Amino acid sequence: MTTADVALITERRYERPAHVDDYVGNILREDAILTEALAAQGLTAARVDWSRPDVDWGAFRCLLLRTPWDYFDRLDEFSAWLDGLEGRVPVLNELGTVRWNLDKHYLAELSRRGVPIPPTLFLERGRPVDLAERLAHAGWPQAVLKPAVSGAARHTYRVDRDRAALHQPLLDELVAREAMMLQPFLPDVVARGEVTVVVIDGTCTHAVLKVAKPGDFRVQDDHGGTVHPHAPSPDELELARAAMATISPPPRSARADI
Repeated sequence: MTTADVALITERRYERPAHVDDYVGNILREDAILTEALAAQGLTAARVDWSRPDVDWGAFRCLLLRTPWDYFDRLDEFSAWLDGLEGRVPVLNELGTVRWNLDKHYLAELSRRGVPIPPTLFLERGRPVDLAERLAHAGWPQAVLKPAVSGAARHTYRVDRDRAALHQPLLDELVAREAMMLQPFLPDVVARGEVTVVVIDGTCTHAVLKVAKPGDFRVQDDHGGTVHPHAPSPDELELARAAMATISPPPRSARADI
């Protein structure tokens, strides 16, 4: 059984990877940096798969959610696991914040609080949707279709209003089994990239620029995107701070994608 002060929560692919490619190698490097920083504070750390049945989570001083990136494929299991942690061990971020952040319906809540969010249409599971009609009504010639619960650009597609009939079968298949969302396609994401500002304990610590590979619009490294250092502008910093200020309790660590 794994014992340490801090559990770096991951999933089964990354706990003890048999094959280390560039993607997995980056996870291991980040965990090594974090482990070294914790050691400097007198704390030990171990990477632990959240779905392991043999782990006594209450034996840790803290759980840090690092790379549990199969949660969107196993949402019911992951949610039950979170419920089982209640009152047993501190979790970063706080469990209520984690649950709230699992589903991108939170974007509607942020919008109501005054955070500038791209226009978003939520397509609820099991409800038929006419894609051409939705895009025409919204006035979007192109849009991005993606799940409300997802990560790593899973099932994320660029759809065209003029070709909506070709995209309709895909949408029908997806919305039959999970809630989806539509947002206008933003050409600036392809032309410039997407800025991510990292916020720790309310302080903007650093930022990166994520750039899609040529011919793609997805900036995630899962799909060939690259990450570059970025000096955030005052407006980007203010937007990140303002967004975090609307969340209660304030997240210990978070990112704002701009």
